[in-house]
Amino acid sequence: MSDTQTLIENRPPSVATLFLERVAATPDAEAYRFPVPPASGEGPDGWKSLTWAQAAERVQAIAAGLIELGVRPEERVALASATRVEWILVDLGILCAGAATTTVYPQTNADESAYILSDSQSRVLVAENAEQVAKAVERRAELPELTRVVVVDPAGVETDDWVISLAELERRGAARLAEEPGLIKERVAAITKDQLATLIYTSGTTGRPKGVRLPHDCWAYMAKAIAATGLVSGEDVQYLWLPLAHVFGKVLTSGQIEVGHVTAVDGRVDKIIDNLPVVRPTYMAAVPRIFEKVYNGVAAKAKAGGGAKYKIFQWAAGVAREYAKVAQDNFRRTGTASVPFGLGAKHKVADALVYAKIREAFGGNLRACVSGSAALAPEIGYFFSGAGIHILEGYGLTESSAASFVNPGEAYRTGTVGKPLPGTEVRIADDGEILLRGPGIMQGYHNLPEKTAEVLEADGWFHTGDIGELSPDGYLRITDRKKDLIKTSGGKYIAPAEVEGQFKAVCPYVSNILVHGADRNYCTALIALDEAAITTWAAENGMEGKPYAEIVAAPATVEMVDGYVKQLNEGLQRWQTIKKFRLLPRDLDVEHGEITPSLKLKRPVVEREYKHLIDEMYEGTREA
Repeated sequence: MSDTQTLIENRPPSVATLFLERVAATPDAEAYRFPVPPASGEGPDGWKSLTWAQAAERVQAIAAGLIELGVRPEERVALASATRVEWILVDLGILCAGAATTTVYPQTNADESAYILSDSQSRVLVAENAEQVAKAVERRAELPELTRVVVVDPAGVETDDWVISLAELERRGAARLAEEPGLIKERVAAITKDQLATLIYTSGTTGRPKGVRLPHDCWAYMAKAIAATGLVSGEDVQYLWLPLAHVFGKVLTSGQIEVGHVTAVDGRVDKIIDNLPVVRPTYMAAVPRIFEKVYNGVAAKAKAGGGAKYKIFQWAAGVAREYAKVAQDNFRRTGTASVPFGLGAKHKVADALVYAKIREAFGGNLRACVSGSAALAPEIGYFFSGAGIHILEGYGLTESSAASFVNPGEAYRTGTVGKPLPGTEVRIADDGEILLRGPGIMQGYHNLPEKTAEVLEADGWFHTGDIGELSPDGYLRITDRKKDLIKTSGGKYIAPAEVEGQFKAVCPYVSNILVHGADRNYCTALIALDEAAITTWAAENGMEGKPYAEIVAAPATVEMVDGYVKQLNEGLQRWQTIKKFRLLPRDLDVEHGEITPSLKLKRPVVEREYKHLIDEMYEGTREA
């Protein structure tokens, strides 16, 4: 048996066990960094740290406080908060109490929040602030099983018997531990691997979300499997901003506990650019939208600098892509990422002019980024690769505890999601669907045995709903969602995500794009522009100070975007080309339910909302 197999097969039953082992091994090492806004509300944030021992003191107090409130093993404690250090501490407290965390996105409205709390039968809700508490108070009559609300930031919240502060919960827990110092160790020792640890509700594009049941063993496996990849070490500094209510963010906390590196936690997306030079991370996980925004921002800035600057950027972008493709191809064939002398010389010049500034904007220490949750356009991936920002694409679902595949370090291949994590099996069904089996797969959907049976076979194979191809040496390429494949009325199949990704690599002003064409005789697109980028462009084109809706409606804007659509079409098969498009009056967002909190497009929602624009693009045509 290999060392990797031994590491994974001899895993403990829970991450709670791993956490106590980590604390015992490195009590004084730094575990978490988190921002502390200045008292004045002005100026940059300060950053504080917690050692593993300090984190454990708070985690154990939270766990004991929950036990004091009557929470029993496997009972659910809901957590409605943005990403912050308290999210991690509370989640670990819930796990160390033997209970299970129900994750709730802070953007979830009162109706859906009430549904999740009710369906999960959550006994306690840990709410971030007054806004989250108000949702529970509004629906209290519908939630008889919810016995208590604990608020992290109690400003503006009236506490009483039903609503208490997190500080009060920790105080009660500390008092309980003073009487029973071995309470948490006993609870953790009693946890079995099949015990429910996490209930994550998937963002449904139609109907109610489904609760995915992930037992303690899923997270213990993920922790050991991530460590076994060798992609992270105890010397790393991770910048964690992803929503922890999402499985992608959550799995990163498991890997960190096993390896023991520092994690800087701040979920404020608008602070990413400010935080990177301060945190100076060695690795960071993100979704493609972040890399697209950075790329578009750099391109738009170069364009705003005048024709000469933009030409330099375009030249440097072309060099980066060529360099990355040649280097990756040579590494695949020879094990060395070498490039011809001439290309290397051009790359050196482009590095001084463009790439070095981009790396510095990421903090200057970045070894690699991990990208997941949706497909990254290969042309954007190659650009960053050539610029020295190595993006390792990975793949997984809520139902597979997030990390089923990841690209293997130096041997990464842009356009693929890499190889399976140690211990995960994969096969491709006859229709191209990716099937997975392994310790990371869910137990099933909460209270939905029929839905579970639709995707989970008796022998453990899980149907992902994604279409993919495996290379002879085991790299997986995702081609599309099974349900998202478009079949035109002419019988041609089109993967919309592929076309959308190519457009994002061509047009520096796009924020979101949806390609439509199912049962139609040609493809069309709904395009939303990035507000910051298009406002800058508008100011240089006689529309300074105009509102976003007016800018996107202007003929000059439509004409400019049309140029990029034509550029896109030149590289597509005839049946893939975009014949018509419409610019949306505003960008798509989470609040309107058009994208998920992990920034994935909800196609049916967008198509419903903008049906009039889609119909308009097919008016006067005879559908086959």
